[in-house]
Amino acid sequence: MAQRRRHTFCAIESAAHKKSVWRAKSLSRIFDGLNAHDAHCQSFCRQNCSAVHAMEVQRLRCIILYLKYKKRRRNREFWVHPILSDRLLKGQFHIKHSILKQYPDKFFKFYKTSITTFNELLLILSPALTHSDTTMRKCIGPEERLSVTLRYLGRGMSFVELEEAYLIGATTIRSIVEETCTAIWELCKSECFPAFTVQRWQDIAKKFHDKTQFPNCLGAVDGKHIRLKMPPNSGSNYYNYKSYFSTVLMAVVDANYCFTFIDVGAYGKFSDSNIFKNSTLEKGILDGKIPLPNKQKLPGDLNGQPMPFVFVGDEAFAISSHVMRPFPDRHLSVQQRIFNYRLSRARRMVECAFGIFSSKWRIFQKSLDVNMPLAIKIIKAGCILHNFVRKRDGICFEEALYTCPFEDISNIGVRGTDNGMETRKYFANYFTSSMGSVSWQYNKV
Repeated sequence: MAQRRRHTFCAIESAAHKKSVWRAKSLSRIFDGLNAHDAHCQSFCRQNCSAVHAMEVQRLRCIILYLKYKKRRRNREFWVHPILSDRLLKGQFHIKHSILKQYPDKFFKFYKTSITTFNELLLILSPALTHSDTTMRKCIGPEERLSVTLRYLGRGMSFVELEEAYLIGATTIRSIVEETCTAIWELCKSECFPAFTVQRWQDIAKKFHDKTQFPNCLGAVDGKHIRLKMPPNSGSNYYNYKSYFSTVLMAVVDANYCFTFIDVGAYGKFSDSNIFKNSTLEKGILDGKIPLPNKQKLPGDLNGQPMPFVFVGDEAFAISSHVMRPFPDRHLSVQQRIFNYRLSRARRMVECAFGIFSSKWRIFQKSLDVNMPLAIKIIKAGCILHNFVRKRDGICFEEALYTCPFEDISNIGVRGTDNGMETRKYFANYFTSSMGSVSWQYNKV
């Protein structure tokens, strides 16, 4: 052992005199594996600090680690594994893709998008997914990269299963999915999540009233748990009350089951109210950076008071002047039960949207076996594709019948504002008046 250490120190001294400190930068992430308290290492560093041009002790230790790591590295047996070498002849993309284009219904089942939508998305993403060929091999084209990513998101296939199908290494597939999801978010975000304006809010409210008979509604808000593999060094932050690890997808949905706002990456242990309170949407509304429409009278209530525009949520949210939640489920009057029924008709939009989202992009029906930054990119890309595909391929009524497999966030008692309670009381009176009632509501309570 001592002789081996002496050989290592000699190699370090030689590398240090040649100023090969650049290696330390790439090795800083695995520096934790070094026994930094080794007595021989510390003694050597103290004796040779002046001889290595005042090199920091930490960088010198990283070079020690590099030399140890280099000896442990296993030489690659193959540049490209023989099983994967026939990708251009036997890979799933090169065999099926051109055939699927001849059958639109099969293409839609395979990729979860129509041929037109696939081509439009490919046109948007091609600049970011195009790479150059090298003398060693040809690059993987943007169309094949998009195909791999859609199969991963749509079918929930693992990287190993995709490797067997596409004859691309699992590590390469992971990088392809990450690159494509990043491109989807960056290049399609402005279209699928445009900036909020007063006119856009008013259009959303009109569609909500037409479909759910809930006036002045800006959207339905809710949060759902997305299962994760335990993130390293996270403690219990992502461990939720259902006893598994997750991150929270907080979303606002319009009357067409499309996401209008998302907040991704919150700890699984947090409640809906805290996540929404700290979201950019809530902060923007309170700071005045996101304008809401001015108060207006409810339909038919010509002599009434102007009411604010509101979001509808469940019991986990704190009631305020722009967030409505149901009355507590205890000793309710008929008027309060009718209000809860009318609010639930509007709030079901977000529940149906989550159900459609998970049934179409089935990767979210299982735990994401990736690191946390990649998990966030995958969730954001899934939300973009949800909006992108639905706006182009239409809306099927059957999709709204899917039940949501996501777990709700724990309900923690939160105190609302007096203005919010007064607004809820006014809506409750309106829904039982001749101007705001619907004929079937009394049969539902």
